Amino acid sequence: MKISKRSNSFEPCPEFTGQAVCVDVTPPRRVETAFGPKEQFKVVFEVPLLRDDGTPFTAWSRPFTPSLHEKAAFAQFIRKWFGRTLTAAEEEEFDTESLVGKTAELTVIHEEGRNGEIYANIGLIRPDRSGKPMAPSGKFVRMKDREKHGDSEYRRADQGAAEPEESSWRRTKVHVGRHAGIDLGDLDREAVEALVTNWLPKAKADPKPKADDRRLIAALEQAAAELNDDNIPY
Repeated sequence: MKISKRSNSFEPCPEFTGQAVCVDVTPPRRVETAFGPKEQFKVVFEVPLLRDDGTPFTAWSRPFTPSLHEKAAFAQFIRKWFGRTLTAAEEEEFDTESLVGKTAELTVIHEEGRNGEIYANIGLIRPDRSGKPMAPSGKFVRMKDREKHGDSEYRRADQGAAEPEESSWRRTKVHVGRHAGIDLGDLDREAVEALVTNWLPKAKADPKPKADDRRLIAALEQAAAELNDDNIPY
């Protein structure tokens, strides 16, 4: 019989749009990427949806490299979250710990991984304009406080976030234009950049995007950030 060390019973965060609160910024980890080894971390949010055991579901961001360069993925994520760019003074003294406890409006989407598992990813993030406070439940244990059981334990705790083995945007199918029906990762860089430049702004301006549009928007934003990160000296 086959025995797996990894549990298959993990339930990813349901698809969701609404208020969420940041409960963790994980410690940086050195990982192998398509562009070589990099230090990466993730941002974790609680949403107001409960598992059967009464604990809130969590949504994990894509991996970020620790850079506030204007084209870096993390800087773009913060700009969308805050609804503005950071001031020079904020950039000078920026501490990711200040994000814990801050609310946002999230859209969580489901994507299928290579192994058939469903992953819950943050498709869109915006400023929280609800005017209603949302505090962390206190039930989430931050990664820095967990016992260090090695990489397998980290992956178990991180299950349900974007796949670490491969960037999920590459498996998103294009449904518009002459590349309709083709996985984004099968296009050359020029074609991906053309979609980012020409299609993405119009799609983001649509107040009621369809599900396929939301997935492609999220994938193209991730693709643009990853391609930008590849060109940024760290």
